[in-house]
Amino acid sequence: MSIVTETNLSYPVFKKGKVRDVYDVGENLLLIVTDRISAFDYVLHEPIPNKGICLTQISAFWFDYFKDLIPNHMISADVDMFPEDFKVYEDVLFGRSMLVKKAQAFPVECIVRGYISGSAWKSYKEDRTVCGIRLPDGLKESDQFDEPLFTPSTKADTGHDENISFEDMAKLIGENDAEVLKDISLKMYMTAAEYARKRGIIIADTKFEFGKIGDTIIVIDEVLTPDSSRFWSAEEYEPGKGQSSYDKQYVRDYLSSTGWDKNSSPPHLPREVVEGTEKRYIEAYELITGKRLILESAKKA
Repeated sequence: MSIVTETNLSYPVFKKGKVRDVYDVGENLLLIVTDRISAFDYVLHEPIPNKGICLTQISAFWFDYFKDLIPNHMISADVDMFPEDFKVYEDVLFGRSMLVKKAQAFPVECIVRGYISGSAWKSYKEDRTVCGIRLPDGLKESDQFDEPLFTPSTKADTGHDENISFEDMAKLIGENDAEVLKDISLKMYMTAAEYARKRGIIIADTKFEFGKIGDTIIVIDEVLTPDSSRFWSAEEYEPGKGQSSYDKQYVRDYLSSTGWDKNSSPPHLPREVVEGTEKRYIEAYELITGKRLILESAKKA
């Protein structure tokens, strides 16, 4: 079992988020995905074993899968390919770290929704809109849209992101870049959704982040993971209700069932929820990549 919740490397900290720790290592960044898990804007007390390895390796798979469509920031997700001075941290870095290029990040998240769920379903029930987009009557929870929706948001370091219109996004980053991000987001989503469906996973929605190196737009951060997406079981899919998932919706559902007010310290996760969540992350990785997840270095095995 691999559990990493804190990293504390002897490099300058570039950013520490709810889940990821990012270090400035000179020309590049070292991105480490811990096993911390967040829900409703809180980091939970219990980590999910091996979660960081699953997320990092799923992103690495998709970066490689899309490399001919759009460049990305990944240099390597294999610690054996990292500079020699990183080897002292191998126990922390193995499987869950990625050496990436520095880029100027766009201050938006590019969200694509293929199915109606979560906040989109809540909004639709109120006024038949999703992020300001009017939709026809008669949709059921978890229905597939006729065409995927592009619904960008701002990126907030703390608190909630805010949905914005495409027009507001264009004002924020420029019309040309906004058009490129919209087009590539939809293309990546539709390509990935078709691939994943054949592997038994429905990608209900996802978010992408992009940046620039010089004039070149690249995809950054994480890509099509169970933390940035809703992954549903294709075999068990049935519109009209919530779906069996491979993502942290399982944790959100448990927290909601406790009566927690979501404005105070979150409740502890029972062992079965931790183990059930770990199982879902590993299964998502193995379905998408077609590989068994390696949880420790071959040098130590």
